[in-house]
Formats: sequence, structure tokens, C-alpha cells
Amino acid sequence: MGTYKCCIFFTRRFALSDASTPGDVRVLFTRHAAGAPYMGIDELRRYLAASGEAHVDADTAERIIDRVLQERSRTPRFGRPSLTVDDFHYFLFSEDLNPPICHSKEVGNYALDPRFPSLHNAVHHDMNAPLSHYFIYTGHNSYLTGNQLSSDCSDIPIIKALQIGVRVIELDMWPNSSKDDVDILHGRTLTAPVSLIKCLKSIKEYAFVASPYPVIITLEDHLTSDLQAKVAKMVLEVFGDILYYPESKHLQEFPSPEALKGRVILSTKPPKEYLESKGGTMKDRDIEPQFSKGGNEEAVWGTEVPDIHDEMQAADKHENDILYTQRDVEEDDEKKMCQHHPLEYKHLITIKAGKPKGAVVDALKGDPDKVRRLSLSEQELAKVAARHGRNIVSFTHKNLLRIYPKGTRFNSSNYNPFLGWVHGAQMVAFNMQGYGRSLWLMHGFYKANGGCGYVKKPDFMMQTCPDGNVFDPKADLPVKKTLKVKVYMGEGWQSDFKQTYFDTYSPPDFYAKVGIAGVPSDSVMQKTKAVEDSWVPVWEEEFVFPLTVPEIALLRVEVHEYDVSEDDFGGQTALPVSELRPGIRAVPLFDHKGLKFKSVKLLMRFEFV
Repeated sequence: MGTYKCCIFFTRRFALSDASTPGDVRVLFTRHAAGAPYMGIDELRRYLAASGEAHVDADTAERIIDRVLQERSRTPRFGRPSLTVDDFHYFLFSEDLNPPICHSKEVGNYALDPRFPSLHNAVHHDMNAPLSHYFIYTGHNSYLTGNQLSSDCSDIPIIKALQIGVRVIELDMWPNSSKDDVDILHGRTLTAPVSLIKCLKSIKEYAFVASPYPVIITLEDHLTSDLQAKVAKMVLEVFGDILYYPESKHLQEFPSPEALKGRVILSTKPPKEYLESKGGTMKDRDIEPQFSKGGNEEAVWGTEVPDIHDEMQAADKHENDILYTQRDVEEDDEKKMCQHHPLEYKHLITIKAGKPKGAVVDALKGDPDKVRRLSLSEQELAKVAARHGRNIVSFTHKNLLRIYPKGTRFNSSNYNPFLGWVHGAQMVAFNMQGYGRSLWLMHGFYKANGGCGYVKKPDFMMQTCPDGNVFDPKADLPVKKTLKVKVYMGEGWQSDFKQTYFDTYSPPDFYAKVGIAGVPSDSVMQKTKAVEDSWVPVWEEEFVFPLTVPEIALLRVEVHEYDVSEDDFGGQTALPVSELRPGIRAVPLFDHKGLKFKSVKLLMRFEFV
């Protein structure tokens, strides 16, 4: 019994309910056990084969049963390993044995054997295409520990980013106070610096702990030529043979992630772009109120992800047109390098960056003789995308496009990443030290492809039709696939939270929100009823999601606790729809900072029709 004090003289008692076995689980058990009260090795293999895991052999099935019985402290009857219906429910509700996404085509229940952790993160996309064919896990101001104005700079956020699989690290290089060395800091703010050499050494140490695929360091260069020469020396000394740089002056095509495995590469962009993006432009300040939907910036996780269609419309209505205005903010990137960069420093740059002098729409035309990286703020992208979405998609067939947060995001919040992804932008740069719904989507998206930090774009985003047309992000598309999601139940809050965390006088009243993040026509959120006074809520509700672009869609799941004044947060996750395992699965939940809870999870079913 759970006891809650109502006042000085009275207490309320609530029965502590156990996780009951859903009816659908009992039906599955009966079907595959052929009506018997126990499920043996052959019967479990039959179930796994029906769930799309026909490759699981008898030894693997036996290890599953042994582990379930061991964890439930139960010995098999009649001398042979077998599962009861409750054991089978335990197996289905195990996030280790029955996760919602599985990256290995060779082994179904990859978490069974701790000797083979790589099976949990098997890469299965083709990694031999040029870099421009991939979405790349990208950080923004990777050295900041908190907000953009006064937080400390450190190598710790860089290490944390690399540990979760981020592949693009951004460093802002400035002369130190004595002008004889290089610091990393957010220029013209109160942020405290960290030395460049410390950051480089940490990048080398942690670059490949989560993924063997290349790490790209984007450098914001605010240095004199003598300090640039010093940076070149540092980079060569720290990275040695793992630093990749091409022999040719210009690349006509980027190398592949496979060819760059275990390598570090450099990319730079002109300093003046830094001033524009970090300081915030008049366009940023004017349009921002139209983009703010949540209002309360103090509780970023509570702000709903803005609709990208609304963002493009708001940007397009703004009178100050940036599309065709000649830009003299930056000089041509190649000319700038020739004039100011020492020869060795210039030679180390693999990905040439920056915006050519002129209009943004002209920059999207590309150069048939060389590839490069273009950087746009989220607001510039929204405005260009409103009228020239297909031009952006075409540009990203060969070139790299990096999107960065607008300068007024002082609290290190983020934007809707799908604004970049639906237009083919490979580097959608995020403040990884922040938190909130947008960042949850970012983390969820890169769970795909074994969490290696590179997700191959769908083929249709890379194709040019005979008539010259490319994918149009604004086109009305037919439904390709329908996803049915059933939310059975949840558990684990009582283990991970204090008894009075959600409600002082009674057990929590949980409800679940389930939806899709993706192109505007696919994006939606729905919710279950609230189950009153239960630490183990049972919802058993089904939702149906028609999908026009399932290849890049994410399944969003949140749990909240209903309250009269303000609902409490109970967990979240985002999962790539393309990698969901059909059937009944255990879905672990994460806190608002993206850290996995120890015990909190949901039992859900996924079905594609």
C-alpha cells in the first residue's frame, strides 16, 4: 500500500498495482505456444520469426529464456527452459531484450550477449557515397557549457558531444589576451575562454569512442596570419596521420564517410559570418516574435516545436528581402584564403566554406568544378526556402549546407531541425548543451544507422528527374505508408522518483502523448486519457499516422502527469520511423535533458500498413 498524508489527522492509502499482462500479449502467447501453458525454445523462435527475426537460432532463443528466468529468479519446470505468459510479458517489456529499434540484420536480440556490444550499433546504410549524401550530427558553439553570453567555455561539452556520436564540432578561434596564442571563446561576450590546444587534444582522445566515422571541425577564424600558422602547427602535431587533407586545390566531389573512417577533417568559414550570426541581425529581431510559440523561454522543454511551414510563411512576409540583395558582408571565400591565410594553413582545409559575394540565391547555384560548404542562419534558410526550396535541395546534391541558430537564441535553445532536413541540409547545427523538444528530435534522428552520426539521405532527395526537377519540400505528396501505434502501459516511475514528486496527496495521473515529427503534412501530436492514481498506468489506446515521407519521420512519445495548475513531465523519446521494429516492444524514456531514466519505460506496439 502507498500512504499519502492529506492533513495533520488523515492519511490516504492506495494499492500499489503490479504491471498486468495486456490482453494482446496473452493472445500472442496462446497463438505461438499452441495453447500450451508454457512457451519453449521452438515456440519462442516461432514468435520471433513472426516478428521479423527468422534468423534467430535455437541457442539464442535458449539464452533469452535463461536470462528471463534468471532475472525473475525462477527455475524452469520439468527440467527444460520455458516461459509462462508472465515471463513472456517480462521479455516483451525488457528494453535490453526487446528494444524498439534494432540496427543489426544478423542478430535480432543483440543485447543478450555483453561480449558483442557492437551488435547494438550496427551501421546498415551505404557509407560509400560522398559526404553530401548524408545528414551529419552537427554541433553549434560546441565549447559552451551553457548560455551564449556568460557561460564558461570548456572542452567538457565537446567530449560529451563526441560521446553521444556528434560528428561536427565547432570552435571559435580568437587571439588570447597577450596576442601570442589561441583561445576558444564566444567572441564579444562574457564567456571565459579555454585554450585551443586543450580542445584539440580532447577531440583526438574522444573522436571515435562512439563512431568510427569522420569528425569534422568547423573553425570560426578570427586570427592573424601568424596565429593561423600556429594553428596549423598545433593541428598537425595533435592529429598527425589521422588528419585528412586533399592533395588537390579543389575537390570536385567530397570523399565518403567510409573512405574517411578514423580521420579528422577541417572546415572554415569567414569571420564576418560569425559577427552576423552571433550578434543577431535586424531581420532576426523583427521576425522572432512570429516564431515564438511557447512563450516561456525559462521552460524550454515546454515549448512546442514550431511548424516549419509557419516559419517559412512568416519569413517570406517580412519586407526586408535578403534573397536578391547583393551581400558585401563577406568576400569570396577563395580570394580571402589567398590573401590572408598562410599556405600550410590553407592546405589543411578540406571543406572550403563561406558565402560568395552576392545574393543568397546566386550562392545556391553552385560551381560545377568544385564543391564547398554554404552556411545560412535558420532565418535565412526559412526565407530562401519559402520561394526557392528546390534550389536548396539541388544545391545539396553535391555541396554541403550548414544551418545555424539565429543570434537571438541567447539561452542556447534550438529551432525545428526539419526546416533543414527536408531541404537536404547536411549540417543542421544545434546547441547540444541546451535542452528542449527540438533537441529531443535531433537526438532521436541520429539514433538511426547505428548511432554513427551519419544518416544517408533518402534516394528521392538526391535524384534529378529527366525534366530537371528535384524533390519539392512543399509539394502535396501521397501517403506512402501508415503507422499504427498502440500504447499499452508504462512503469518505472515509482523506482526513479520520490513518492510525492508528482502529487503530494495521491499517486500520479499519467497520460501519454504520441505523434510524428517530419514534413508538415505528417507532423501531428495526439494523447491518451489520463489514468488516475496509478504508478503503473494502463492506457491500451491506438493511434494511426498516415505518412507521406516516412523515410525521415520521427515517432515522438512523451508522458506527462495531469495537474490542475500545470502538468508535470514524466519522460520522452523520439525514434526514427524507418528503424522501428514491428510488433510489441519496450520503449525506454529519457528525461528533459536527454538522459535515459533507469527504469521508466512504455510497452508499445508498432504496425505498418
